[in-house]
Amino acid sequence: MAHILGIGTATVDIINTVASYPTEDTEIRAIKQRICRGGNATNTLVVLSQLGHRCTWGGVWVNEPAGQLVLADLAHYAIDTSPCRVLAQGKMPTSYILLNQQNGSRTIVHYRDLPEFSFNDFQRINLAAFNWLHFEARQITETVQMIKQAKQQYPHLPISLEIEKPRPQIEQLFAQVDVLLFSKTFAQHDSHTDDAKLFLHSIHPQAPQACLICAWGTAGAYALTPPGDLLHSSAFPPAQVIDTLGAGDVFNAGIIDSLCRQQSLAMALTQACQLAGNQCGQEGLQLKSLNQTN
Repeated sequence: MAHILGIGTATVDIINTVASYPTEDTEIRAIKQRICRGGNATNTLVVLSQLGHRCTWGGVWVNEPAGQLVLADLAHYAIDTSPCRVLAQGKMPTSYILLNQQNGSRTIVHYRDLPEFSFNDFQRINLAAFNWLHFEARQITETVQMIKQAKQQYPHLPISLEIEKPRPQIEQLFAQVDVLLFSKTFAQHDSHTDDAKLFLHSIHPQAPQACLICAWGTAGAYALTPPGDLLHSSAFPPAQVIDTLGAGDVFNAGIIDSLCRQQSLAMALTQACQLAGNQCGQEGLQLKSLNQTN
């Protein structure tokens, strides 16, 4: 299996399940509450670890109770955290999540007062140990430097990049990587359209070397190959939607896993949709209940 380095965030998620989404200026009682580790990059690594890969996280965490919760969870999934920058003071990023029991939707209020993983931190990592790099597109200037250095040192090392939210100058990253994983939210904001196919074709001139992928919820997911071939996979919805939290991170893990196994992009798209659909029918990221497809 591959040795995968993920650069991005870890958070503490405080998840309150409610019977229905509340109206403004009302008080409701939560049906239940759970507190767990979250964060896009670490969620994806947790799934990849369960799919059999060696995983390493590069990020920032604080040596305080919430940080220890994060560290213990990652250790449970055998994820190496040695490249991380550890702070003695501060607070872990926290996501306050309302999970609507009616339809599984999640509404997130995120608080962050923590520095990002920097290029200086990244320079201390021995990239020779890895078969795949995965980044969150966060602090753009720093991320550009990280990716450029990785490509200069190891031109054939595959790099995937998650594009979740619009950020100033984020397009600088598109031509630097091999796999671009776009969220539906970003696509709609960037292209002002509800057509994933049009969005991917609009991005293609900016990243002609990359596989372009965009998950589109109940419509499945689309991909565009470097030669311009459009691929589609239907969604695989569960019998009942329980929780959509983390489904996008699971989708990304499915893509990376398949491509690391030298499977076709079409197969990767289908597996990713299957894993994400199964995720929506459960709480948490335990792969034993994700109906592993390998």
